[in-house]
Amino acid sequence: MSSEFRVQVGPVSFRIGSAWRRPLDQMRTLYRDYPTDVSVPDFTVRLEPSRPWRRFLRPAVRIAGDFVIPDAAPLPLPQGLLAAEMAMNLQLALGLRRFLLLHAAAVERNGRAVVMTGESGAGKSTLAALLQAGGWRLMADEFVLVDPDTGAIWPFPRPVSVKNAAIPVVKAALPDGRWGPAMTDTPKGTIQHLVPEAPALAMANVPATPALLLFPRFGQAADQRPVGAGEAFVRLTQASTNYVGLGERGYRALTGLVTGVTRAAIDYPDIGTAASMIEDLW
Repeated sequence: MSSEFRVQVGPVSFRIGSAWRRPLDQMRTLYRDYPTDVSVPDFTVRLEPSRPWRRFLRPAVRIAGDFVIPDAAPLPLPQGLLAAEMAMNLQLALGLRRFLLLHAAAVERNGRAVVMTGESGAGKSTLAALLQAGGWRLMADEFVLVDPDTGAIWPFPRPVSVKNAAIPVVKAALPDGRWGPAMTDTPKGTIQHLVPEAPALAMANVPATPALLLFPRFGQAADQRPVGAGEAFVRLTQASTNYVGLGERGYRALTGLVTGVTRAAIDYPDIGTAASMIEDLW
């Protein structure tokens, strides 16, 4: 690799190497407020050309690292930042064993966390980003880290991946927000990364106690219902990438989570409605 960048996000550190400078320059800008004095990283990511000549001719970025998906399609160089973020996600999904991993978002206030999970398009990332405007600390966007021994939620405050029509909505709500470059024509449309607000970065090593487990669904008339512990357990096993690998530790962690919190599913037509519903449940 011709260049590399190291960064610490909460309790997890990364080394990202790249055959091109552009993606790492973008990462240095996006992560400029994060710790970078990483001596022994937890995971290594590499951005490589899909073929030797694709470094220069129609550059195509292939994701590599400690863990890989061999048949993953390469991305064009203008989406190199997205490739790096996807590669970091992949390392956690396939390699992390210190925490129970949930594909979810989380925010915190007064030491208590709201964990939000659901299918793609449920709006959990947008909700997590916008709740910052109401005084919530962003703890996680893509992955929530549950300590199997204590049940605490540990921060993993990566930049929030905001997509398509949600981008101008979040920009209007957080006019002073710091953003990465807009990437168009990605597999999920237009994506732009929002750097978490200052409290999230200042408290990146401060865990929280889970208090509310939320299953949001965007684009429906406002409604809510309680979710049983059994249903929540099954849904979270499907949202976890390492539940099976953790064995008994994963079972205990997930059982403790679903039995120790308020559980609810909400349908919402807009962010303001969702925020009010969350405050009521809180």
